[in-house]
Formats: sequence, structure tokens, C-alpha cells
Amino acid sequence: MSETSTPAAPSDAARLVDALRAAVDRRFPDTVQTLKDLVAIPGIAWDTADRAQLERSAQTVAGLLREVGLQDVQVETLDRPDGRPGGPAVMGSRPAAPGRPTVLLYAHHDVQPLGDEDLWDTPPLVATERDGRLYGRGAADDKAGVMVHLAALAALDEVLPEAGVGVRVFIEGEEEAGSPTFRGFLEAHRDRLAADAIVVADSANWAVGEPALTTSLRGLVDGTVTVQVLDHAVHSGVFGGPVLDAVVLLSRLISTLHDADGAVAVLGLEPRHHADVEYPEADFRRDAGVLDGARLAGRGSLADRLWNAPALSVIGMDVPSVAGSSNTLQPTARAKFSLRLGPGMDPKEAFEALRTHLEAQSEAVLGARITVEAGEFGQPFATDTSSEPAVAMLGALEDAWGVPAREIGLGGSIPFTADLQEVFPEAVLLITGVEDPDSRAHSANESLHLEDFRRAVLAEAIWLARLSL
Repeated sequence: MSETSTPAAPSDAARLVDALRAAVDRRFPDTVQTLKDLVAIPGIAWDTADRAQLERSAQTVAGLLREVGLQDVQVETLDRPDGRPGGPAVMGSRPAAPGRPTVLLYAHHDVQPLGDEDLWDTPPLVATERDGRLYGRGAADDKAGVMVHLAALAALDEVLPEAGVGVRVFIEGEEEAGSPTFRGFLEAHRDRLAADAIVVADSANWAVGEPALTTSLRGLVDGTVTVQVLDHAVHSGVFGGPVLDAVVLLSRLISTLHDADGAVAVLGLEPRHHADVEYPEADFRRDAGVLDGARLAGRGSLADRLWNAPALSVIGMDVPSVAGSSNTLQPTARAKFSLRLGPGMDPKEAFEALRTHLEAQSEAVLGARITVEAGEFGQPFATDTSSEPAVAMLGALEDAWGVPAREIGLGGSIPFTADLQEVFPEAVLLITGVEDPDSRAHSANESLHLEDFRRAVLAEAIWLARLSL
């Protein structure tokens, strides 16, 4: 007689995950509809935008925090150094049970400007579902992050109404404008925001269907470099030849920033860390839209080039436009540079290395005057994934997606992570997100993959539940 085995009964842990999944699924249509309602509000924190819409966005989020049972919900605004009001931030909380940790859940409700609406396939303020994605400004960055927190808390309350984890929520209102009052806000509300772990829901996953925890971010240094050769503009026919115009000289100066392979050629800007995963070139070329035949710059693995090595770009130039050009030698030309730094690199030291390099290029500009001015500095970020909250988050991501979570770096920068680490040095900082390589945040046709959005909600609900037990 053959023996038959009896399937093992689900464990308590599995039953908890199943219950949370059911709660997330049951509420998901309402979650998506609320996200669509948020997308319809053009909460832009730039000075040229309608301030009333930004305030409307904050008040709407405050109402949503109250709906999930948070206490002491307030909309707070600090003044910038120039006296203008910063973006309205929203806070709410509920206390921890004795012996349970407190977490701070961060996202931002403000969005990028719409840009050229002719480049959008659908109206940017009308969240539109198509082929499993939701299109609209802020659908991914970062109103989806706001909704991950709210929907996870709602599912947690349904399954574990007496959940002991303490929750503090901070929804910023000026992230896309550079977070000018962020540090002051943290210091002013330190006691209300302090936590054992901080979740920043403003990053990306490895790919659709593959979750990730962002464990490193590049830092940022930007500024301007100006080349001046004349004290006034002159006729290019009368004086051209013995004098090169400032635009040509600036171009010669910019060409010294990279070597023949396209790697940064500034002494002192060397990577300090190395990635443990590989980014296939075919995937990168597809994700970035690199044209056929165009070679990739730099050396080493693509993951290191994206996450750990410095990346130096010229993101703007003050030169005459083609349409407005004339036969004139320009006396002055200016460029804005953006330098991304891997973990372990200091922004102030990096700026001094870049300034030293630029000011030493007198031969390249034939003795013209070079002036370098600093802009914003942002520290790089790296986290320890062996901590208990990080291990729990990696496990929750795997449970929600059904595949192991990757630990990834991110080529972009979130400068305020350094402020969070400095103001709350004992807290574990975890960076999660809902974006994927097709999300096109900041661009036309920004979108959110809805199934990954559902999984992100579930993962955070699982994480909160396990911290409650």
C-alpha cells in the first residue's frame, strides 16, 4: 500500500500574509481611484505654479490620513531663508504599544510641472489606465508613494486592529523643488517625527515583477563655470581669427572633463564602492533609449558606472540660441554642471577637485578667465541591510512579489536622506518605491505599473504587521 502525505497546514506567518493580501486586494479599486483623484490636483511647489493647488493637495492628503485613523493630523509650513513660504507638509501619528517600535513613513505629495502637454499621449492631470499602467503626472512620483503608506495602514488595521507598531507619517510638499525647508522642518518637529525605522517611498524597483530595496544613492554637486575672453561683444568678421569666442572656449574646457572612453577625468573623483549585481547592457540601452550605434561611456561594470562611479554632465548653457544668433564674438559663456557621487565620496571635496581641475585648464581656453561657482551639495547614501528592519523589509518584499528582492543602488540622488540620517542617527533608513524603468518620472507619459503598485502596498502592510507582533 502506498502512503499518501497530508499537506502541511499553513503557518501563522503564511495565514497573516494571506489575510493581508486579501485585505489589500479588496480595497485596491478604491486605492487606485483615490490615487486618480490625487493625480487630478496639480500640486507643484515651484514659484511659478498656482500655490492654491499645492495647498489643496496638502489638505486632501491630510483628510486621507484622518480617514486611516491617524491622530494629530496637521498641515505645517515653514518659511524659506528668503522669507517665502515653503511647501505645505502633512503629519499624522498614532502611538506604539509598550515594547513595540515606531516607524516614520515618508513620501511627497508635490509633483513636477506638466511640461509640454503635446508630448503626452493622455491628459497629464487625468489618470488614465492603459495596458496595466496608470498614466498621469505624479501617478508614480510620488503620489503612489503616499498611497502605498495609506493603503498599507488600512489593510493592517483590517487584519490586525490592535497592531502595536507606532506610526508617524510625514508627507512633504516641496521635494520636487529641492526641499528647501526640509532640514528645518525635521529639526522643528524632531520629537513628532523621531522613529526607530524610516521608510522613504520614493525610489524604484529593479524591473516590473522584481522588487528592490535601494541601499545606496549617489550624492550631488552642481554649480556653474563661466569663461570670459572679451570685455564686450565684437563683430565676428572684423575680429574673428585671433580671438576665439567664449562659446568655443567653453566647449574646449568642457572637453577636458572626460577621457577618450567617456570616464570622468578629474583627479580625486574615484569610486569607493563596487556593486554586487550586474546590469545587462541590453537592458540599460533599452531602458535609457540609447540609439543604435551609440557607445556607452566609461569603464567597469554598468552597475558601478550607474551607482558608484562619478557622473559629470553639463545640463545647461547660457549661449545665444540658433534662432537669435548673429555674426558676433560672444565675450562670455556659462555652463551648469551636475556631478553625481558614489557612496563614500564627500561633496565638498568633490567640488574642490572639480574646481581645481577647471581652473587649471588655462591652456585649453587660451588664457581666458575661468570662474567656478558652487550650487547645491547633497550627500551620497548607503545603508546596512543586516539590521532587523531591513531584513524584515527584504522578507516582506519577497513575500509580496514571490521572488527575492534585490539590493540595488540608484544613480539618482535624494539629498534629504543625509538630513534624515543626521537628525535621526539611530533610525534605520529604508528606501522603497513603486517606479520601474518604464515609469518615466519627471517626463511626459509618467506612469505606474498597477500590479507592482498592489504588491508594494502588500509588502509594506506585511512589514508593519511583523513589527507589530
